Amino acid sequence: MTSDSPHIQSVFDRDLERIQALLMRMGGLVEAAMSDAARALDQRDEELAQKVRAADAEVDALEHQINQECARIIALRGPNATDLRTVLSVLKVAGSLERMGDYTKNVAKRVTVLAGMPPVGNAAGTLRRMMRTAELMLKDALDAYIRRDAEMAAHVRLQDEEVDQIYNTLFRAFLTHMMEDPRSITPFMHLHFVAKNIERMGDHATNIAEQVIYLATGELPAEPRPKADTTSLTSADG
Repeated sequence: MTSDSPHIQSVFDRDLERIQALLMRMGGLVEAAMSDAARALDQRDEELAQKVRAADAEVDALEHQINQECARIIALRGPNATDLRTVLSVLKVAGSLERMGDYTKNVAKRVTVLAGMPPVGNAAGTLRRMMRTAELMLKDALDAYIRRDAEMAAHVRLQDEEVDQIYNTLFRAFLTHMMEDPRSITPFMHLHFVAKNIERMGDHATNIAEQVIYLATGELPAEPRPKADTTSLTSADG
């Protein structure tokens, strides 16, 4: 089946609107979770952290619903090349949002552990700034998606370097503290885990921005993605 007739195209347009509305709802949940996780970490609020962890189930459910809807659209509507690009972009953006939700849940998990430890240095403020940067990247990437704004999406790609630079600064500071005082190894390892998960959130916000560029132009960015993560620790994606 193709979407050549006006009636079929109208039905297909409604299908696209529905899955993109689900995608924006999913994005809003992830944005809220990132903000709550940052506040829970900063205030050592275990109740709020638990709320973040519980909310991830809704993000996962939305991704599953979006995947099913996209599969149905492809099977029943036979979208043309341009429309298929939109459907595939929805799938990829939903996948990135789901991963961002997982990383946010990982941050929330660390709140309970860190709440029982004394604060260390000024790490909390730097992590809060790092999370805020990643959160703004996601907001801008989703706004760019709605507007099909490739220029705005390109700016999001550049912002990822700032997240990487903050991560590098924290990594070096954590390593120095752990070398100077072995008793600090446990809390700083937890803080590093938090920082690495936020750094990965920035990567996925950048993935979303690249999908916007693909949607708007038909091509992925030709130039390499700016990266400033120079550390060699194993990724803390778990």
